[in-house]
Amino acid sequence: MNSSKIWLSSPHMGGGEQKYINEAMDSNWVAPIGPNVNGFENDLEKFFGKNVSVASLSSGTAAIHLALILLGVKPKDEVICQSMTFSASANPIIYLGATPIFIDSELETWNMCPETLEIAIKDRIKKGVKPKAIIAVHLYGMPYKVDEIRAIANKYGIPILEDSAEALGSSYKNKKCGTLGDISILSFNGNKIITTSGGGALVTKTKELKERAIFLASQARDEAPHYQHSEIGYNYRMSNICAGIGRGQMEVLENHITKRREMHHFYSNIFSNNEAIQVFSEPNSNYYSNYWLTAILINPSHGNKKSREDVRIMLEEVNIESRPLWKPMHVQPVFSSMPYYGEQVSEKLFNTGLCLPSGSNLTEEEKQRIKKVLSCI
Repeated sequence: MNSSKIWLSSPHMGGGEQKYINEAMDSNWVAPIGPNVNGFENDLEKFFGKNVSVASLSSGTAAIHLALILLGVKPKDEVICQSMTFSASANPIIYLGATPIFIDSELETWNMCPETLEIAIKDRIKKGVKPKAIIAVHLYGMPYKVDEIRAIANKYGIPILEDSAEALGSSYKNKKCGTLGDISILSFNGNKIITTSGGGALVTKTKELKERAIFLASQARDEAPHYQHSEIGYNYRMSNICAGIGRGQMEVLENHITKRREMHHFYSNIFSNNEAIQVFSEPNSNYYSNYWLTAILINPSHGNKKSREDVRIMLEEVNIESRPLWKPMHVQPVFSSMPYYGEQVSEKLFNTGLCLPSGSNLTEEEKQRIKKVLSCI
């Protein structure tokens, strides 16, 4: 392993971030409030367009936690959650003493299956508990089946918490991900399409809901000259320094999306004549993915006998990071006792799927190193 490490998705600075950080340092705004926090929220609101209000927070997980609180989730409630996702989509359900109800994927978008969703809702209602919310995820930047999920949610009067942690810059029918749920969240973790080092945001449809989120995220401090609290609050506000990084990153967001989509095209070309490999791609023109990560399914029955793990190890041996798809929540030890509805689609995807290096900062030399390995599959 003499070659430098090629990462799955590393941070990619645009150059403008330092300006905002310096301004924060020079003005002594080193706190979870300040001009960069307000500016970053304004940048995001401008990106999303009308009737959108954004509260910047310390993480995407914090945003999900607050979103569930704003939706009224309480102990002993049930919350429907996509099974194939990162654990942060589901953990806040447990924080609140509620129960996650896991739903399987469908094969077109790898996201929540609408048919299975309705089966689960009907069954939970039959058992005496109507789910309080639906957490639907845009996996790897691919929008879920928005119209179908929305129709079911409306039919049963259940709000959608849209998990757009991986989907900033993606859209469905020209509507931006992050604006498609009743409430939505974003993540700016170091591996995301833009980063604030760590951080997230809550996307709401009203300024009132944004202000309520900020109140809860700022320890729920009442209006008073002394410290007074009538509710339980949280220390979830984003720092002014991290928000400064975010402001600089917003200046290069569109370029990062272009580069990620170019990486998807790069892999599509490599595997264009390989029947053993399926590149995860947009089902039709309604879907526009930022291709945060490009993922493939490996079918060893088609000529080549290499498995998902064989390919992952081949890459690892030459210092190239790749990673299996998210292991579904319903087969995670911590969630194994929770209700699950489906036909093991997500498990089959996990067993054969691999995420490939997709960073917007990959060099031509790094691409050729990757291609050399993958061309041997």
